[in-house]
Amino acid sequence: MTTIYDFTLPALEGGDINLADYRGRPVLIVNTASKCGFTPQYEGLQALWYQFRSMGLVVIGVPSNDFGAQEPGTSAEIASFCHRNYGVSFPMAARSPVKGPQTIPLFRWLDKECGFLARPRWNFYKYLTNRTGQPVAWFSSVTAPTSDRVTKAVERVILNP
Repeated sequence: MTTIYDFTLPALEGGDINLADYRGRPVLIVNTASKCGFTPQYEGLQALWYQFRSMGLVVIGVPSNDFGAQEPGTSAEIASFCHRNYGVSFPMAARSPVKGPQTIPLFRWLDKECGFLARPRWNFYKYLTNRTGQPVAWFSSVTAPTSDRVTKAVERVILNP
């Protein structure tokens, strides 16, 4: 059975993010963009990461230029923007396609596992996996990372080893 831990992402600042390193931990994957109306959600993602990382949660941003060309920058520009404006300290992947024929394997798998309705239709779709690496919830762009829906889902996967 495939799990989130079977994937590797290119890291924003070089090297790779090997998701196997997070085996046994819940993971929240988010497709992000720097020039989007939802970009302030970086602040909420950072708050969620800060609140729950000591309990095992991993937040990973995956910048994408697929929606409205709202992530046009280089890796260095994206990293600088995220750190400077939102204090992002959670892992960030390099800019990657999350829809269409060039979709990265992780998002192909999320599409297969979560279904058509969960397919990202804009920036800041969120995908939560449990400690066994299986998707348990997804949230659209309009659902803030610090909303009750997201925080309660995170609490459920943290409390259910």
